[in-house]
Amino acid sequence: MKIVQIDYGAGNVKNIQFAFERFGYTPVLSSDPAEIKEADKVIFPGVGEASSAMEKLCASGLDKLIPKLKQPVLGICLGMQLLCEATEENDTRGLGVIAVSAHKFSNDVKVPQIGWNQVRELRSPLFDGISEDEFMYMVHSYYVPICDETIAVTDYGRPYSAAIQKDNFYGVQFHPEKSSMAGEQILKNFLNL
Repeated sequence: MKIVQIDYGAGNVKNIQFAFERFGYTPVLSSDPAEIKEADKVIFPGVGEASSAMEKLCASGLDKLIPKLKQPVLGICLGMQLLCEATEENDTRGLGVIAVSAHKFSNDVKVPQIGWNQVRELRSPLFDGISEDEFMYMVHSYYVPICDETIAVTDYGRPYSAAIQKDNFYGVQFHPEKSSMAGEQILKNFLNL
């Protein structure tokens, strides 16, 4: 199985690579459209700021490629938010795969949210073998509201989407590569989709 991590300078790529290597796969890190299209599974990681990440995607043409992919795609953290139509972070247009926008947490809570959150209302094979209220590791300042594509919910000042899915596109707000055995199970489940 060929797993490609999209390389656009905004990903936590080493930790994700190590997580897959623990169960026998070595993802290829690539920004080459042909290689990404040939992958069996695509990881769309993201750490950092939305507008600079989108600038990099646009400069390489990956903003046009990613929404057209037909194989399973997993957006992680900022990668999930960029699958959306837009984010309030520097008023950034996203890839438009999912017709919802990411919002900044209110001043009622400490931002960024850093730490372990319970996820619930799990509604996808991505969560096979994961218990309701399992803890996942989060680091983010923006959130995707609950929408038709929500497949898991969590709370931080308000309920919001811990994970989303539309067709072959999956997104998780948490970092599975930092979420212990439960996070590894989610990555294995992604490979089995």
